Amino acid sequence: MNITNITLSQELNPVQNNWQFAEVWIDPMLTPPYILLLLADAQGKCQIYDPAKDYTVIFSAEDYETAKLWLLEDEYEPIQGRLLSDEWV
Repeated sequence: MNITNITLSQELNPVQNNWQFAEVWIDPMLTPPYILLLLADAQGKCQIYDPAKDYTVIFSAEDYETAKLWLLEDEYEPIQGRLLSDEWV
């Protein structure tokens, strides 16, 4: 049985506790769909993490629009809904 560590290391997490929202994006063409996680901080900077690669940051952007376009270019689609930090904490 494969176990994946889903805890983000503080060393690997440049957004740290300053995140504002998170979104899950999928590549629906794959079965099962491939998942990426987008985190945006309070300054609007975004990091895209790959859960299959120990939550390695695979893309960084200065704003949400740039991160979103990067995901859309690779044909990822957002899962409906957004997790807001103030609702989570």
